[in-house]
Amino acid sequence: MPELPEVEVVRRGLADHVVGRTLTTAAFLGHRVARRHIAGPVDLADRLAGNHIVAARRRGKYLWLELTAPDGHPHALLVHLGMSGQLLVEPPDAPDEKHLHARFSFADDGPELRFVDQRTFGGMALSDLEDDTLGALPSTIAHIAPDPFDAAYDRDLVVVRLKARDSALKRGLLDQSLVSGIGNIYADEALWRAGIHGGRVSRSITKPALGRVLDHAHEVMTEALGEGGTSFDRLYVNVNGASGYFDRSLHAYGREGEPCDRCGTPIVRVAFMNRSSFFCPRCQPRPRTARV
Repeated sequence: MPELPEVEVVRRGLADHVVGRTLTTAAFLGHRVARRHIAGPVDLADRLAGNHIVAARRRGKYLWLELTAPDGHPHALLVHLGMSGQLLVEPPDAPDEKHLHARFSFADDGPELRFVDQRTFGGMALSDLEDDTLGALPSTIAHIAPDPFDAAYDRDLVVVRLKARDSALKRGLLDQSLVSGIGNIYADEALWRAGIHGGRVSRSITKPALGRVLDHAHEVMTEALGEGGTSFDRLYVNVNGASGYFDRSLHAYGREGEPCDRCGTPIVRVAFMNRSSFFCPRCQPRPRTARV
């Protein structure tokens, strides 16, 4: 699933290619892409016609387009990429993609915006803004915590909240109501850099060490942004269809059996929260008592 760097790369592409334009038509192919919009795909398409795109924004893994309706009402088109969702900028006469689920055309007759999703876990929905003004969060994701790139992010508060938890540190890093944007890949990378096993109980770790893990998460995601994100297959691409290259710089995630870049010990993979966790058993020794 795309994590913060990958979603931010897409957001930047949208800011370059669709912000400032006015939607003329939207078409949703099938019901799954609009299943989060309770009134259905036809209603969603009707309500988007004539909207002006003011901004492309993100919090954590959530992405949205700020819109101004023809009557001046501000709202947001919330987009979740799911496992394989792609937002692509294409010429109107380009052939339809095999897994095309939504198409947006604009008043300037320029390139279309298309939503392609092979695994169909992604989707779109119209959302009110939390305080009914542009720049506010969509109300449906108001519970999502600030991410490490957000001006509202309070690192020290997150450390305090992690320290109070009687559960695995990695579980806390993945809790989007505590700190958003850190997913499985970048949690494993941050823990490897900090030399801490993700199964250690948060309350057993010192506050400075917890802070270092958060700092490493910010650091590794910053580096990933510089490489266009992490692409393990063709399902993550930016709006121009290009893949990211940060997978070549990963030290832990996806490297089972390969030598640790720090000590040479083979990287180990274990199951964690229905995911795979990767770590170095020497640099990140297993705790005697681990929590999930």
